[in-house]
Amino acid sequence: MKYVLSLLLSVALLGLFWAAAKGVKRVCPVLKKLFIPCALIAGLIALPFNALGIIPPETSELWSSVPSLLINVVFACLFLGKTILGPRETWRLAGPQVVFGQTLAWGQYVVGILLTWLVLTPLFGLPPLAGALIEISFEGGHGTAAGLGPVFENLGFAQGTDLALGLATIGMVAGLTTGIILVNWAHRSGKTRVPAKDTVGAEPPDPVSLDDEAHPPTPHWLERLSIVSIILHTGHIAVSILIGQLLLDLLILLERSTWGRDGSLELISSMPLFPLAMIGGVIVQFALMKLKVSNLIDRRIINAFGTAALDILIVTAVATMSLGVLGEYAVPMLLIALCGITWNILAFLFLAPRLIPRYWFERGIGDYGQSMGMTATGLLLMRITDPANSSRALESFGYKQLFFEPVVGGGVFTASSMILISQLGQGAVLAFTSAAAAGFIIFGFISFGKKNGSG
Repeated sequence: MKYVLSLLLSVALLGLFWAAAKGVKRVCPVLKKLFIPCALIAGLIALPFNALGIIPPETSELWSSVPSLLINVVFACLFLGKTILGPRETWRLAGPQVVFGQTLAWGQYVVGILLTWLVLTPLFGLPPLAGALIEISFEGGHGTAAGLGPVFENLGFAQGTDLALGLATIGMVAGLTTGIILVNWAHRSGKTRVPAKDTVGAEPPDPVSLDDEAHPPTPHWLERLSIVSIILHTGHIAVSILIGQLLLDLLILLERSTWGRDGSLELISSMPLFPLAMIGGVIVQFALMKLKVSNLIDRRIINAFGTAALDILIVTAVATMSLGVLGEYAVPMLLIALCGITWNILAFLFLAPRLIPRYWFERGIGDYGQSMGMTATGLLLMRITDPANSSRALESFGYKQLFFEPVVGGGVFTASSMILISQLGQGAVLAFTSAAAAGFIIFGFISFGKKNGSG
């Protein structure tokens, strides 16, 4: 009974803080123009209440355990209900953006590890694991940062969760503000080939969304939202997570019977479930398509499930951050953020025009936004740049995720990057990520560079 009351109190408090965030957004128009999501505002409102002990300890403890559970739901929903094309067709549509997006992500590891090796560890005492913070926070966002909490703790870097969440917040705000500045610059200087969207006075969509297409609420999908439909869609999400758990168990078994037999090199046993839950979602969706029953899933309902999970995840993760840790590591956190932002801007301005043959700005701005905090930031910037989607940037961006999300931006390498640094050392990981970034740049120049010049 006590647990039930605690759960009800948690839900009630979440509702109150969400209502407060809506009110703050209504009286502060600048928050609308910057597309700051209600979930982030609600978490920031709740943060001082939790830090001062006003929120009951039982509720705070419950909230701190929520992100590592809901992140599995978020990632399981990413590809459910979407049409999955074959690798060749997907590459034809999204190849240049795959190359540019991967370059951004691997470059964040290079910058982060070098910064940690040369500055953060000698001057501020941060462990080598901090080299992964830029990619975890910027490419991964709040969801990935919170979901990796147990990994941070298991590797002896518990404060890394708070730093990652703080960096994700900085990245989101910086991505939106610098992105809008870049869009205005591009429109005035003729870098874009479509007219920019006038957002003055418009009601912006909430950027916390999993989808890569605009799906306005219509009677069609609302009518399908019945008890049976909820159970059906919940079942598909659960099966995706179970497949991910099975894959994780098999990988752990493989590790224990091969390279990790003597316990000297354990990479998989500390890896979280959520990237494999995403792969489970791909397997479920592919099976439904092969059986010709994919119409059982409505993407908009799946998106509603995933978005709700992401909203709750962000509120609870931000609300339970440690203000003491953020204050103690304020200077190194700002240095990490500054270096990450600088890399993203320079890579976008100098590499995107050379790696994306046509509509480089319209397509590249989506990857830039994603690399600064969350996928929805990139989607918003693309919609502002090209409201009619005449460049087909949205489709390219969406299909790019099939080659992107399973690896970085919350994928398998993101989830295992700190484990690799811990087991193999930052020198080995720096060499690998440098080779990956350079490899994608060279491949992009060879494959797409000569085709450039038309946009």
